Amino acid sequence: MATALITGASRGIGAAAAHRLAAAGFDLLLVARSADALTSLAHGLNAHGGRVECTALDLAQAHGLEEGITELCSRGLEPDVVINNAGMAYTGELKTMPLEQWQRLIQLNLTAVFQVCRCLIPGLRARGGGHIINVSSHAAHQAFPDWGAYCVSKAGLVSLSRCLAAEERSHGIRVSTLTLGAVNTPLWDSETVHSSFDRHAMLDPERAADALLYLAQQPATQVVEDLTLMPAAGAL
Repeated sequence: MATALITGASRGIGAAAAHRLAAAGFDLLLVARSADALTSLAHGLNAHGGRVECTALDLAQAHGLEEGITELCSRGLEPDVVINNAGMAYTGELKTMPLEQWQRLIQLNLTAVFQVCRCLIPGLRARGGGHIINVSSHAAHQAFPDWGAYCVSKAGLVSLSRCLAAEERSHGIRVSTLTLGAVNTPLWDSETVHSSFDRHAMLDPERAADALLYLAQQPATQVVEDLTLMPAAGAL
């Protein structure tokens, strides 16, 4: 039975992906900030019959991140699939964005992915390979006013994915990027995001989760390097 590690697992795309993968037979390693939310999610996943292990980590804090991931993986499950889904956004002009907000966003959206991968790649290599899936955004390829920091972080994530793929291909580790248009998740309710987008026109988290399951179930002999999923209404 395969095991998947999912960050940002307690809600939105991460929680939907946990349900999809559990129903497909995956064991799960789940990471999110809220221990209570993870406990509630794990309880709901028990019906699928697989094993679920959780740890509460704030990936926006670099200190202790890799130790937390290592401890989670020491409980008897080691991931074959790593889904880096945790992320945040900030709306506002770059010239007035507080430095601490910039640093928190870059840490969570980009540096934490590097840290998770750096922590897990030795084990993936030792087991003969695996699959890293990074959740990105079409903002990686565009420039949107007031979304500059988010665009920068996701562009960096796309580059990180490509560099990881180039370095790890010979070790049997595949790297995919799931590029998403706007998804109706709690991100839009956060205090750092101010938007008037029509949330009814956005993608459902379940559709993003379907795409993650599709990527996670790719055979080891092939890789979908970049899968893009957009709302039918286009860029919001």
